[in-house]
Amino acid sequence: MSNNQNRKSFLKSWMGRKTTPPNERKLKNLLMPWLDVFAITAWGILMLKYWVTGELNLLIHPNYFWLAISGGIGLVIVGLAKGRQLLQRRRADETSNVQHITLFPPGWGSSLLLTAAILGFIFTPQVFASDKALQRGVTELLGSTRAKPQSFRTSIRPEERNLVDWARTISVYPEPDSYTGQKVKVQGFVIHPPDTGKEYLFLAKFVLTCCAADAYPLGLPVKLQENRDSFPPDSWLEIEGQMVTETLAGKRQLTIAANTIKKIPQPKNPYSY
Repeated sequence: MSNNQNRKSFLKSWMGRKTTPPNERKLKNLLMPWLDVFAITAWGILMLKYWVTGELNLLIHPNYFWLAISGGIGLVIVGLAKGRQLLQRRRADETSNVQHITLFPPGWGSSLLLTAAILGFIFTPQVFASDKALQRGVTELLGSTRAKPQSFRTSIRPEERNLVDWARTISVYPEPDSYTGQKVKVQGFVIHPPDTGKEYLFLAKFVLTCCAADAYPLGLPVKLQENRDSFPPDSWLEIEGQMVTETLAGKRQLTIAANTIKKIPQPKNPYSY
């Protein structure tokens, strides 16, 4: 009796379990491959969108633009070709014949890629600001270790140097008194170092060597004729003046003695290379 009861309970539970209706399975098999198409095409369009809008400048070095652009075009072509292939299939059963061994359930990978691409369309890349620069410490802004003179030119006039040119010049010959009295005209964003007086601020720019992940700040201290509270952090300034030597945080540092300060909008491409 016990065996018969066990068989009956097993049959009852087996007959009562939930099964996916054939129509639902067929619809799932039809839609699942289109996730790949949408994800691949969306990422290709996203890369091209970054290029057209100029946002690619905020993500990678211009030397690698060709790689992102060709990759975007390639993804769009692959996505359209895959979509055309799916449209030409006359029998829906063909989509269920191909099986993949994946770590996640079918469709998860494509869904994650598609979601990430959609978020890329919704949110625009943001420019690094003073808080990230301060994370590296004020002394790092002078660039004594990372500002390699890739395009160093001794013949350039002092007033034609930008912040990166000055940092690279100082990295080659760091004696600040050698530049005393030289004219300077530079642009950058404002940083308020916590360990300097109210009459000083730092003017800085971020440098990209490969992509935004390895961006690092370079800059110079500026001596003001007024309180720095008039120039909030992350605001962009064009400063004209001359070079002097000041002692900041116990170190002699080349400093810009500002004569004129002009507020400017953030450049379309705020990074240097």
